[in-house]
Amino acid sequence: MGLKELADFTAEEIEAINQEIDGMDQESMAHRWRFSKSGDLMFRSDLPFYDRFKKRFDEFGGFTPEISKRIGWER
Repeated sequence: MGLKELADFTAEEIEAINQEIDGMDQESMAHRWRFSKSGDLMFRSDLPFYDRFKKRFDEFGGFTPEISKRIGWER
């Protein structure tokens, strides 16, 4: 089974993912960025979620040394 394409998402699924992004704080976004698996919906360039995620993350200040130290490198 291949990756899900944008046309395969329902409006409700798209809205749920957008709400997930909008509800994340800076640290949870940094954690997802660092530890997500390949193919994570938030980071696929063929889907619109990355742009929303990145814009919000950047508005928080993105990765800071303090957050990086707090989340570390081990899941």
